[in-house]
Amino acid sequence: MCGIVGYVGKDKGREVVIRGLEILEYRGYDSAGICEYDGEFEIIKTRGKVKELEKILKKKKKVSLSLGHTRWATHGTPSSENAHPHSVGEVTIVHNGIIENYEQLKSDLIDKGYSFKGETDTEIAASYIDLIYKQTRDILLTLQKVNIIFEGSYAIGIIINNEVDCLYAIRRNAPLVIGIGQEENFIASDIIAIIEYTNKYLLLENNYIAKISKNDINIFDENLVVINPKVHISDKEHEMNDKAGYDHYMLKEINQQGDVIAKTISKYFDGEKINLGIDLAKYDEIIIVGCGSAMYVGEIAKNLFQKELGIKTRVEIASEFRYNKPIFNKNDLVLVISQSGETADTLAALELANESGVDTLAVVNVSGSSIDRITKYSIHTQAGTEIAVATTKALIAQISVIGLMFIDYKIKKEMVTNQEALVFLKELTNLETNIIEIINDPKILSIANDIKKEKNVFFLGRGLDFAICLEGSLKLKEISYIHSEAYPSGELKHGSIALVEKGTKIIAIITQKDLLDKSISNIEEVISRGADVSLFILNKLDVNNNLFKSVIDIKKINIISDIILTIVNLQVLSYHVAKLLNCEIDQPKNLAKSVTVE
Repeated sequence: MCGIVGYVGKDKGREVVIRGLEILEYRGYDSAGICEYDGEFEIIKTRGKVKELEKILKKKKKVSLSLGHTRWATHGTPSSENAHPHSVGEVTIVHNGIIENYEQLKSDLIDKGYSFKGETDTEIAASYIDLIYKQTRDILLTLQKVNIIFEGSYAIGIIINNEVDCLYAIRRNAPLVIGIGQEENFIASDIIAIIEYTNKYLLLENNYIAKISKNDINIFDENLVVINPKVHISDKEHEMNDKAGYDHYMLKEINQQGDVIAKTISKYFDGEKINLGIDLAKYDEIIIVGCGSAMYVGEIAKNLFQKELGIKTRVEIASEFRYNKPIFNKNDLVLVISQSGETADTLAALELANESGVDTLAVVNVSGSSIDRITKYSIHTQAGTEIAVATTKALIAQISVIGLMFIDYKIKKEMVTNQEALVFLKELTNLETNIIEIINDPKILSIANDIKKEKNVFFLGRGLDFAICLEGSLKLKEISYIHSEAYPSGELKHGSIALVEKGTKIIAIITQKDLLDKSISNIEEVISRGADVSLFILNKLDVNNNLFKSVIDIKKINIISDIILTIVNLQVLSYHVAKLLNCEIDQPKNLAKSVTVE
């Protein structure tokens, strides 16, 4: 949420920052801005996307110091006034996160003679840094004090007017990396923003301070003691930042899912043995915590672990977890799922679990992220960088990990033979052809045309299929803006069937043989009331196709593959609907990729 890029070095500050902001635009696109130094400071910012900022930056400049930002609004409406950078007195900053005690700080600043042009907590943060700096005349001491005073989560890039050859940065529970170059150095919300220029970077710990010049990077801890952090080498490639000929990043990422599954499986399976570094059999209960699609992966895992393996499992919404005063037992495992590893609510839930003393496990896509660093155990998905805001390949990678955990448990409990497990894993790693067939299926496009003008679409499923419906419904509403809801089929008679009338569009999912008859019975109830039902069903299950508006057969392979292929069908359906409606598929309105604030 919000993208930060900063540069200090030679003369390519504008080039680096603008390119980085374009790459990070999935994090925020309400407004964009840049502060540049080429003998004097200049701030240029505008409402809208980075391309709007580029229109203003017509005159080429050789810029040695530059700090830019793409904004996703939290405090204050999207506008030029609220866009970053914010400059107050001798201080200019860009900021990702929320300063939670901004109202108290604002009151103090007004009493001391400060006034404000916009509505953001960022302008207040800049003003407060300026206030303390005027008192101390020492920026390190100022930032040390600020880290104590500011409440909330934040990553802040800072320029001081009388230091034209360096950047400063501070962070708490919000992502920020420091890139290491040759006679140039960088800051960014994500290494992918600067991967074209360097693959070496440092991770700034909470409440630490970075002072960055073109030849030096100095990191100070809370006591202003200089430390020597580990240098990391990124394996990401800048080629992943282009669409590779696809119309949208989302379509590219759907196409990449076969490869992502294979990479994720092969990281933990050497052809003979699975090594996840954790044994589920030692736990009495698994508590799964996540937000959005990650939570729905948790619901899928719950169905698999509890129904198929007999492991007591529950799923918690990360944003509610802390406030429900969860009760932990010593043999519980708290499993958190996050693509970015920076999801604020999930991170807070993990911290609470750590404080309780129970074991914690993260399924996370970003090695070295905040969640990865504080969990006891980590399993890293191999999705690579996902640019589209609506997750596809990152989610499928998470389900692949759940599949590994599922079959690993079965092996350990002798519920399958080694040969059966080997076949299972080979089937998972060979789904690419099936996925491509789904992407090219004209029947899915036909269903998309049928529902594109609807105001409401409903998804129906039982058990595991309901968990899949939750994800399918979310994907449709995220990128097409059509209101959609997922209902457990058996709950229809308890109220929601009142919404069904002639022509109501319903997507029904059936992948479980033991629930076939009950699911069909529920679907017939809505058909009898005039609903048009499109059915996605395993091809091994026998139904009367004449009941349905459309039927999409899903190839039966194994339980994890069935889940993955069903979800891919729903991803492709949502993509087609959004494309037919000319929606902004990769950057849906009001959404950001990584939710790093509550």
